[in-house]
Amino acid sequence: MPYEQSSPSAAAANANKNEKDSRIAVLLFPVLILLGGLCGMLVPQAFVGFSGWINPLLMVIMFCMGLTLTLPDFALVFKNPLPVLGGVAAQFIVMPSMGWLVATLLQLDPALAAGLILVGCAPGGTASNVVSYLARGNVALSVAMTSVSTLLAPLLTPALALWLAGQYMPVDAGSMAVSVIKIVLIPVVLGIVLRMLFNRFVAKIGGVLPWLSVLAITFVVTVIVAGSAQTILTAGLLVLVAVILHNALGLALGYAMGVLLRVPEASRRTIAIEVGMQNSGLAGGLAKQYFSPEAALPGAVFSVWHNLSGALIAAYWRRKDAK
Repeated sequence: MPYEQSSPSAAAANANKNEKDSRIAVLLFPVLILLGGLCGMLVPQAFVGFSGWINPLLMVIMFCMGLTLTLPDFALVFKNPLPVLGGVAAQFIVMPSMGWLVATLLQLDPALAAGLILVGCAPGGTASNVVSYLARGNVALSVAMTSVSTLLAPLLTPALALWLAGQYMPVDAGSMAVSVIKIVLIPVVLGIVLRMLFNRFVAKIGGVLPWLSVLAITFVVTVIVAGSAQTILTAGLLVLVAVILHNALGLALGYAMGVLLRVPEASRRTIAIEVGMQNSGLAGGLAKQYFSPEAALPGAVFSVWHNLSGALIAAYWRRKDAK
């Protein structure tokens, strides 16, 4: 079936509706995740049996992400590669190293340390594009950075995990790379291809995609929390402190990278958001599969916190612009 074109007015209407739905979804995301985590904590026995759903749900999330992408989204990589490549480099340098640093400073036990580092080794978060929009950042740069970091994840995530998290727990980098290809690369590419073939239909259902992703990641977090309920009682506060520090360092150093690259303020904000917001659902799923249920806890907590901090920093920047 040929690539379908919709009329400019219909496309604009769909884009506005999708943008509104995405904005609502990302603002409600932390609330839904908190409720899901609470359910997993209070009635863990109701959810621990769903651990086999984690990877399929992550594939659904990445497929939805692929459906939102088009080939022109990658054009910025060739038109103005410095901020994209510099930002992605910061993504895979700052967050893994800061995860290791925070785990070392707080003397986390091996499972939690490995899980926090794995969060740092993950690609950019799927909500970062909307948060960049809310923060009046460079949305095109955000999409390009998320796309490139996601496509590089099958290579860089296992390699960095082996190097840094391998100091705490054994890492089967080869098997992890295969898992990332299955969970991330194949669904994203499939989504991009289907978007090309059925653009008009995908545009019509675009408003559903953020909600589908939000519900999927909420259930993933619920299952992960249910499997780590006992660990939360003993180390939950420490994990929260570690996640807050990790996220804050990513946001600050990401913004600093934008300053070093001498890009405009909007692009600095975007690089900060892209570096600080991780695909923590993927990290949690991989940690549960390759480490232990306890190692998945930092990913679950990060899923809640980075959306809260992203919404807060976006509101701060918007208020600053208004003044």
